[in-house]
Amino acid sequence: MRRLACSPRNGWQKKVEAAGLSWHTGDQPYWNESAFYELTSQEIDLLSDATNELQAMALQAVERVIINRLYSNMGIPELAVPLIERSWQAEPPSVYGRFDLIYDGCHPPKLLEYNADTPTSLLEAAVVQWYWLEEAHPSCDQFNSIHDRLIAVWKDLVPFIPGGHIDFASMDNAEDWTTSTYLEDTARQAGFSTSLFPVEGIGWDGSRFVAPDDRPLTAVFKLYPWEWMVREEFGKYLEQAATTWIEPPWKMVLSNKGILPVLWELHPGHPNLLPATFQAPSADKDWVKKPLLGREGGNVTLHCSGRDIATGGRYGEEGFVYQDVAPLKSFDGMFPVLGSWVVGHEDGECAAGIGVRESDTPITTNTSRFVPHLCA
Repeated sequence: MRRLACSPRNGWQKKVEAAGLSWHTGDQPYWNESAFYELTSQEIDLLSDATNELQAMALQAVERVIINRLYSNMGIPELAVPLIERSWQAEPPSVYGRFDLIYDGCHPPKLLEYNADTPTSLLEAAVVQWYWLEEAHPSCDQFNSIHDRLIAVWKDLVPFIPGGHIDFASMDNAEDWTTSTYLEDTARQAGFSTSLFPVEGIGWDGSRFVAPDDRPLTAVFKLYPWEWMVREEFGKYLEQAATTWIEPPWKMVLSNKGILPVLWELHPGHPNLLPATFQAPSADKDWVKKPLLGREGGNVTLHCSGRDIATGGRYGEEGFVYQDVAPLKSFDGMFPVLGSWVVGHEDGECAAGIGVRESDTPITTNTSRFVPHLCA
């Protein structure tokens, strides 16, 4: 695995905008094609195998949480428990997720966390970096079958969606809305009719959830965290409604950082895991403190050699987990995290591709940059 400098394409801004990426440059660049990561086919196979194994282990961990009722350890409210358990037993549809991995090409990839409910950076990984590859390196390949697999998994969901219509509900910021628009497009390519509206448009008419135009909501893909859903005014109706939610409520367990200690308890010493615990380690050890329901690197503390590096934010009320510090290798002064995408989860071969985000500090935040990759 190498990081290589290169010249950006002429007019790259308009090209990534044409692919849907409107937020390529904010206060600082987000999309960075002045470099790329090169991986070998053997490294891609290793990442794919690790992702498939981690997904199987993650599903075992959900079972462990449910059987042992570990909800309070994870800050999951009691009102969410029936939702989680009913959806786990019913096996409703699940579309996608993203493992965040540390990998340097030398050591086994290590799991940092699992964004199993509302992962973004999807368009960049599935489409934008693919178009970059086709133009800048047409003779090379990329670990990226995300788009085709999304269409395939939507087709697999046809028996679960009576009427063949899916509503998409999203927050209205550019990244979430565009991610939802992209997923809506893949569902349409699979044969569904769709509509998209802000999540605030989800209504309750006294007996069922309805869209802004008062249509009953039969199936909804919501790009909105389950921990927020259950605290909405309509949260008290979620258990009694017949709506199929994608992602399903049991993803509330997987997207919680509390799954990390559960995974470690189930598979101590596993080469793709870092030791993790709910209890604070001693100050003479190196660790990372993460909020159970944190997002975008908020309220993370890196404790190393007796010193702390911390990020701000509004998370942590529900509690924290502590994870061993991963052996980080910088590439040209950058610290990459590989987002390994999971699409579907039934067949055991769910690894669909990767996207690389890099930071100039060891903590990945919402100011990290997306850098394309290719396979040598």
